[in-house]
Amino acid sequence: MEDAFELDVYMPLSFKTTEEQEYIQFLWEAFESNCEQGKYQFAFIAYHMLTMSFMYFSIWRIKQNEQSDFQKATIGFAGRDLDGLVHKDDSDDEKRWSVSPFNFSKANERSIIRILALIGCDKSKIGRYIQLVDQRNDTAHSNGKIHFSDQGALDNRIREILRVVDEIQTHTRPIIERCYKKFLLESHDPEDREYPDDRDQIREILFRRNYFSHKDIDVCLAYDLAPLAAHAHYSNIEALHKALMTLRDED
Repeated sequence: MEDAFELDVYMPLSFKTTEEQEYIQFLWEAFESNCEQGKYQFAFIAYHMLTMSFMYFSIWRIKQNEQSDFQKATIGFAGRDLDGLVHKDDSDDEKRWSVSPFNFSKANERSIIRILALIGCDKSKIGRYIQLVDQRNDTAHSNGKIHFSDQGALDNRIREILRVVDEIQTHTRPIIERCYKKFLLESHDPEDREYPDDRDQIREILFRRNYFSHKDIDVCLAYDLAPLAAHAHYSNIEALHKALMTLRDED
């Protein structure tokens, strides 16, 4: 079961609201308590909900940083299969997705997962991700079957889930890099940004707004600043990057 908590490094460090944070904590507590009581089937359901939350956070970053492609993929999107979308101008769609990653839960899970094609997940990979939804459905429905009668069965499924999560994270890397570059270019001037202090700007604008995780921060720390060296305010950009290093070391 220890491997299960590897998922936490893929989850956001901070959330926009206390309610969001409490929800994720609730799912972790539900997972742990059901494991302790040997209720592995219910533990799996809680873990799957955590996994879907991770997917929503990943899709949120696509929305925030690839808005044009995202809007094209979700025109008229109302929980129907993406292959059958009616492409029309529907301003309500943007309103639906603009508040929180958790709003993606209002759409059909099979459909929303297909948005991951925008970061290079091919049909075979997306098919495997959708199978996780089918497996959850089989587990959650009253079909008279106990799919997880022992911890070994749950551990096997968790290892499969973590492989999927890491795969999605790998595909998200270019989005994270573009997001970080945009942040550096827009936040280098302490006089012309939301928070004068570098660390506050990083926490509130980079982390919280984008639902960044430890894994996302690792991508940012590996970002090559060399192409920005000619920028007039490169020293400020470098200072932001160093502030991020400090925050990561303290965490």
